[in-house]
Amino acid sequence: MSGGIYLIQDNCRLVEMKEEPYESEDGLQKLLADYPSLLAGEQIDSAAPRRWLLVLREIAIPDSEDSAGRWALDHLFLDQDGIPTIVEVKRSSDTRIRREVVGQMLDYAANAVLYWSIEKIRAQFETNSNAEQLLIDFLGNEEADIEKFWQQVKVNLQLGKVRLVFVADKIPAELQRIVEFLNQQMNPTQVLAVEIKQYVGQGLKTLVPRVIGHTKNPPTPPPEKRQWDASSFIKEIETKYSPEAAKVASLILEWSTIQTLQIQWGTGRTSGSFAPKVNHQGKIRTFFRIWTNATVEILAYEPPFNLEEKKAELLNRFKSSVGTSISVNPYCWYIPFSALKDEIVFRRFLEALAWAIHQIQSS
Repeated sequence: MSGGIYLIQDNCRLVEMKEEPYESEDGLQKLLADYPSLLAGEQIDSAAPRRWLLVLREIAIPDSEDSAGRWALDHLFLDQDGIPTIVEVKRSSDTRIRREVVGQMLDYAANAVLYWSIEKIRAQFETNSNAEQLLIDFLGNEEADIEKFWQQVKVNLQLGKVRLVFVADKIPAELQRIVEFLNQQMNPTQVLAVEIKQYVGQGLKTLVPRVIGHTKNPPTPPPEKRQWDASSFIKEIETKYSPEAAKVASLILEWSTIQTLQIQWGTGRTSGSFAPKVNHQGKIRTFFRIWTNATVEILAYEPPFNLEEKKAELLNRFKSSVGTSISVNPYCWYIPFSALKDEIVFRRFLEALAWAIHQIQSS
């Protein structure tokens, strides 16, 4: 190894610290897990330095809907904007770092975006014994909206807005060129490399990170938002699915208006939604959302459904109306429009919604 840095101690003694390789890949992985700031968030975004929340080391990535996991990713971090950051670590002595690791990373990203669910990611994070406090500390506010943060992670995944980071003690020129090329071509995915050199001398150790790739990629404006409304929403569903599906959406919208719920229209560029809002003691709550993928999303965490007994009763009511068509995850349930075409089923579904809204307003 060549090069070194010099440290002047309090006693004016000069300590020469020489660059040394890491003893093992696992050692570098552990340093990242213990000290996420080594990812140099201030170099990635000087205006709004990135901060990192570690979800898990060796997190599984599936390659199909029913797969438990085909690969094990070195680290999954989230930044303060809920952008999933996929990190793969290699030592420069590993010849795979030149080309093979790129294919490996793209495999990870393609399947993660397709098959990771926000429920799985959240469940992995919550294996930490103090997960809730870790997240509150990360967000920096005891009053922070934790559910809103996880919803933002979900939206980023749906849009493919993720960050791929290659980490090594030395980034070879071949990998640097590939990273710069991918970062210019891939949008909204960001591709970076972080070189973390280690300097050692007289029992001391210094780590020096350097971000590679982002300086060659001029900032691109965010995609324009699309303001959805009743007309564009119904037309989108009718075009993508069927007049029957569009009728279901129209009837839910009409029912929500009759119930005097406040309708909030989404601004997704490719995926549209509307959320009938429940006003409870001056606080606006979102209990369910309708999507242009012809799905009703039930947000099963609003009080009083944060209580297991109430949540179970709510689930039983929906199951009584739509049967096994409901897809149940820990925090969100999904009902396809195809399950609501029958008039009797649809009426029972609305009755379950009305009961839930009454429970929220009475809590």
